[in-house]
Amino acid sequence: MLKVLLVDDDNEFTDVAYQIIEFLGHEVSVAGSLKEARQWLEHQQFDHILLDFMLPDGSGLHLIDELDLSTGKQTFITLITGHPSVKGMLAGLCGPNVNYLVKPLQREDIEEVLNRKSKKAVKKVSKALHFGCLIGESAPMQELYLMIERVAKTNANVMLMGESGVGKEVVAQAIHSASQCEGPLIATNCGALSKELIGSELFGHEKGAFTGAVGRKDGVFERAENGTLFLDEVTEMPLDMQPNLLRVLESKRVTRVGGTKEIDVNCRVVSATNRSVNELAESKVLREDVYFRLAVFPIDIPSLRQRKDDIPLLAEAFLNELNEENGTSFAWSKPQLTRLTDYDWPGNVRELRHAVHRAFIMSDPESSTIDLPSSFASPFASNSTSSNQISAGQTIENVEKELIRATLEKVNGSKTLAAEMLGISTKTLYNRLHAYGDFEE
Repeated sequence: MLKVLLVDDDNEFTDVAYQIIEFLGHEVSVAGSLKEARQWLEHQQFDHILLDFMLPDGSGLHLIDELDLSTGKQTFITLITGHPSVKGMLAGLCGPNVNYLVKPLQREDIEEVLNRKSKKAVKKVSKALHFGCLIGESAPMQELYLMIERVAKTNANVMLMGESGVGKEVVAQAIHSASQCEGPLIATNCGALSKELIGSELFGHEKGAFTGAVGRKDGVFERAENGTLFLDEVTEMPLDMQPNLLRVLESKRVTRVGGTKEIDVNCRVVSATNRSVNELAESKVLREDVYFRLAVFPIDIPSLRQRKDDIPLLAEAFLNELNEENGTSFAWSKPQLTRLTDYDWPGNVRELRHAVHRAFIMSDPESSTIDLPSSFASPFASNSTSSNQISAGQTIENVEKELIRATLEKVNGSKTLAAEMLGISTKTLYNRLHAYGDFEE
């Protein structure tokens, strides 16, 4: 049994957390401010302190400083915050006895931190994900986290835009988690459904509505009640079906295929497409009125080459996940992480995950050394070479930049091999990279 001090000014949260901690068999005391926490600590020693980051009379960090200065007790501290945007800062504060969690918390979260015994286990939790599913601390990701946090406070429909493989469904999960809604997250791929079945999938059907309809079926709008509906590849929906979707978005009512009764529905719709707004307008695959209903709050998800600082974090996370599943202990070397970072990953996070998984499979299970392939080039990336072609009107500087970029991609970022292929010295190549600025050394 542990002696736990719960410091939080949110009465609703402390009531629930108190019951959970007691249920787990621990003794718990509650404080609603730094002042009350100090009063408890003057008279008792606690094994674990669950400490809110922001309190009415100051930051929980002040209490941590006081404990460090005044005692040598091995008290484990878990910082709690309801603001996901401060996670990156809190992660840097985690020492051997300090961890952090982000609300909303489940019973499993509290049980896990209270059962921490080893330094290794603490390190594992300190790599917690943003909104429980997103990895990255780069500037583009911080902007994305802010947008998720802001839109989560509303009921606005969201359209996610970005290249294939950037993780649109994961961002949809983040929005759902941050919304703290009562209902589930229901996902469907509009591009994977035939024209005949998409109406049944979206709106449901009554028994006997068509051949094979042996029973009544609820559509995804009904199943996502009080939750989030994720419509992936929404631009692949047939145009003649879009007026039916528009009607549901406007009226918040559905009529099942073969039925006559209107059914009230209530859910946030998060849609996704790998097309840009300009492409949507030019291709006319999505009606304008449907677009404005779906894209009340559009979000552009950055490609992986726009947030290269996050590649080592992602690679570490993917490898750790595989290690845990297979009982192995593979680790990256710095040169390997540099090589992963130097590559542009046209298939984005999905392609990086695939490359890590393949390298894991090909590595010797008796060793802790991971074996990367000689090339990351994908056969599906051949179309990207067209962007490197020389055309009339380009400046010499741009031609040189494209030539260097294409060569570096060909040799997976190796500066030595690239210099040999270009017929220049490595020093000259580094000078050109430095001059252009947007290449990483």
